[in-house]
Amino acid sequence: MKLTIDLSMDYLIQYADPVLLAIAPAWAAGQTVVQSDLAVENASLRWIEDAGGVGQRVWVVTTSERLRLRFHALVDIDRDPVPWQELDMDAWETLPADVLPYLRPSRFCPSDKLASFAGSRFGHLRGGARIAAILAWTEDALSYVPGSSHAGTSAIDTFLSRQGVCRDYAHIVCTLARALGIPARYTTGYGLNVSPPDFHAVAEVWLGQGWHVADATGMSTASSLAIIGTGRDAGDIPFMETAQPATHLYQAVHVSGAR
Repeated sequence: MKLTIDLSMDYLIQYADPVLLAIAPAWAAGQTVVQSDLAVENASLRWIEDAGGVGQRVWVVTTSERLRLRFHALVDIDRDPVPWQELDMDAWETLPADVLPYLRPSRFCPSDKLASFAGSRFGHLRGGARIAAILAWTEDALSYVPGSSHAGTSAIDTFLSRQGVCRDYAHIVCTLARALGIPARYTTGYGLNVSPPDFHAVAEVWLGQGWHVADATGMSTASSLAIIGTGRDAGDIPFMETAQPATHLYQAVHVSGAR
């Protein structure tokens, strides 16, 4: 599937405050970036490759107090549906070094605190069947409620409140998977059927010697997601970072697809 991505952003920022963006789709397994164009008004750009995750980031330094940009990309997605029931867990001693960090608790995914629940609920299953059950439970247990969480909301908060947005669904899946010994990472991207249209977050889990997209919101699939970057949780890969506070004025994400 070919995804066409158009992004417009307008933020009020402090004069000359550098902005770090993670908005460009990555050159990653299962996707090819055919076209990628970023235009920022009154600004200089410095791209950073492989800056913590599979994607790339860009420093933007403006000569005004406004961050106005347009981004356009065309991405060819070549991923098959995930055959969960056919995937088994990999022995820890066989895991690549760069996969090991995704077994451990992190700030927003304190997997050690949900180990008892995860074991009692999903411990009788293995591998992909275990992840399929975690996805089904998360989709059923949580209500998708925009505005119900904030930048400091952890998986424990979401587990207790039973509501959140894509960020929170991804944190829950990562937390429960890690609690059961399956490496899981937090992944951002552009999804074809995300509603309301915005940046999207999913989990990816390591099974059968590879990463697999796991979206408990049901709004994206492996074949309809253009990955931007990955990290332990949302704290590793925000789409925008500034040293001083920034004020949102306008933001629009549009994703269309064609076979």
